Amino acid sequence: MAIKLIALDLDGTTLNKEGKLSEGNRRALQAAADRGVNIVIATGRPFCALPQEILEFDPVRYVLTSNGARITDLHEGRAFYENCIAPHAVEAAVEMLEPLHYVLETFVDGAAYIEGWFYRQVEETRKCFRGVDYILNTRHPMDDFYQFMLDHKDKLENINVNFEDISEKPAMKIRLETLPDVTITSSFDHNLEIGGATTSKAEALRQMGNLLGIERSEMLAAGDSPNDMAMMKAAGVAVAVGNAKPEVKEIADFIAPDHDKDGVAAAVEKYVLNQE
Repeated sequence: MAIKLIALDLDGTTLNKEGKLSEGNRRALQAAADRGVNIVIATGRPFCALPQEILEFDPVRYVLTSNGARITDLHEGRAFYENCIAPHAVEAAVEMLEPLHYVLETFVDGAAYIEGWFYRQVEETRKCFRGVDYILNTRHPMDDFYQFMLDHKDKLENINVNFEDISEKPAMKIRLETLPDVTITSSFDHNLEIGGATTSKAEALRQMGNLLGIERSEMLAAGDSPNDMAMMKAAGVAVAVGNAKPEVKEIADFIAPDHDKDGVAAAVEKYVLNQE
């Protein structure tokens, strides 16, 4: 069946190493949109961290953010779907994480908050295991972070646990998986992400299918990280870019060139524009 919806991860997939939408990807996606294909962004980023060029790219109407915890209609300027962490799960996460030393972030109503001491440290030293400018430009520093989470426990889209030493990540993943009614995933090497019991890019994609009357077989999903895998499995065509993690490539129907070589464009040309 013809592809009617393309669901795209951003970082490491649609955006290049500079975090930009390449001209090649832009042209291919515009050509698909001109044929009536829905271009949907599906990212682990919160809404506040979406690049301006994506927000202004006319073919993109719907964005699935925070790993599918929120769907926003850009044309109408409103979020119409939320799938947050259950309050009791937030309480359990706070109890587990508060005694530990990891840097935490949380997303509430499309905004991103990070522990105040860490934000100030990054601001002063200009050093971080992830993008300094990205942290300073997209995160709000919050002191008494754990109380903040409890005060907003009915609105948390997800909780990010960040690791400077990634050797600690596997053991912590096992611990986090004991929390009640959550999903655990990861979008890059230095983090684990806690979402709601049914929160995923896949579930949000199914919501989009229901909204638009599009079948699974009519969807293409592209990604590079573990948090993309459920979405890729939920689509008729699963695309991994060349720089994707090995486990992501294993489930792909097509392995495109990497994100710095217009991999998304190659997939769109193959499955939508028929330019093999």
